[in-house]
Amino acid sequence: MQVGVIGIGLIGGSMAIDLKKRKFADRVVGVESEQLHAAAAKEMGLVDDLVNLEDCIAESDIIVVATPVSAAIRLIPQILDKVDKQIVTDVCSTKEKINEMVHYHPNRKNFVAAHPMAGTEYSGPWAALSGLFDGRAGIICNAEDSDIRAVELVKSMYDCLNMRMIYMRAAHHDVHTAYVSHISHISSFALALTVLEKEKNEKNIFDLASGGFSSTVRLAKSNADMWAPIFSQNKENVLTVLDTYIEKLQEFKKHISDYDEQGVRELIYKANKIKRIIR
Repeated sequence: MQVGVIGIGLIGGSMAIDLKKRKFADRVVGVESEQLHAAAAKEMGLVDDLVNLEDCIAESDIIVVATPVSAAIRLIPQILDKVDKQIVTDVCSTKEKINEMVHYHPNRKNFVAAHPMAGTEYSGPWAALSGLFDGRAGIICNAEDSDIRAVELVKSMYDCLNMRMIYMRAAHHDVHTAYVSHISHISSFALALTVLEKEKNEKNIFDLASGGFSSTVRLAKSNADMWAPIFSQNKENVLTVLDTYIEKLQEFKKHISDYDEQGVRELIYKANKIKRIIR
């Protein structure tokens, strides 16, 4: 079994490590256009070899597209043009636009739309780590459009990574990720911008930042090249979530402005219900 990973960053690199380490793949090759990233991936032993895209497609049994979604949406149809029995899958955080792009492709059955719900705020091959996916949710979208053997092979790959598999429609996936992932990043970016705007003395931020601030703003370290295309691709859902989020911020603002401590308490009590779901 040879797995080809296109894009050796946090996700692609972490997958490469464990697919080889846990014996799912006999050989893992990488495709990486950034020369510095390519050199680091080879030096760190994330992949057995670096190859060009053509060789990766021709020689791999599974091809994992682990690029930002703006690149993946162009690459996946091009890759499907050149496959025979090879299975193609992706790891992108948005799914509907990709599925629309390949829906009528003659090799659509070779493609499995997937999203491992894992990551950190860091990027590049240096961020790759073993065990990143353990216990996390792995989502396969529109499985009925793929060959059943392709779905089973991708599922076995995620089983090897110790992920919990969930199946859903691409449109539903994009709504849910807007609420549980995309808005978290926007909130973090906005908070970082707010603090950097008001706290001109960076030493004060460093000295006074507590655990609450650090954990809330952690995602603001995330890579712009990855997240800007995600917000664009999932625009309608993200805008809907933002409207709701802004509405809740306005409720807090009004109660605080009116010295309405009970109103603030009620909002916090409602928010505390999240403890029943996330511990």
